[in-house]
Amino acid sequence: MAKAKPVFKAAALDKTINASTDSLTKACDNATTAVTKVSAEAKKLTAEVKRHTRKKATLTKRNKTAAAKLKKDTNAANKKAVAAVTKELKTTKSALDKARASKAVVSTELATLKAASKRLNAYTKAIATADKALNKPAKKRRKRKAAK
Repeated sequence: MAKAKPVFKAAALDKTINASTDSLTKACDNATTAVTKVSAEAKKLTAEVKRHTRKKATLTKRNKTAAAKLKKDTNAANKKAVAAVTKELKTTKSALDKARASKAVVSTELATLKAASKRLNAYTKAIATADKALNKPAKKRRKRKAAK
């Protein structure tokens, strides 16, 4: 004989619904917080990439002029200038590559978080709308006036 499944009690079902709604709301809040923090980090990385890019452009120009001076007059001061600029340019390039890599990772994470947050917000709004519709009191019918 097959064992009959027990019937859910109304209180247990109500408790499950409330717990699910609460966890969805909590997840929505967590997603919003995460999006805010990761957005700030992405903004910071964007500024850093911009700064390094500008510095790289400046150093490239400086390297070009230093190399031209060295070509014109080969002395120790010019050799030292070219070496210093080349060293700084190399450092800046490596920092720029590192910043770009971390920005790419953060951008991907941010896009995923925003998508999840959007879904959570939509679900939360839909549940709130459904609750509002279900919790409306029943309309009372007015008595008709008797015809004369």
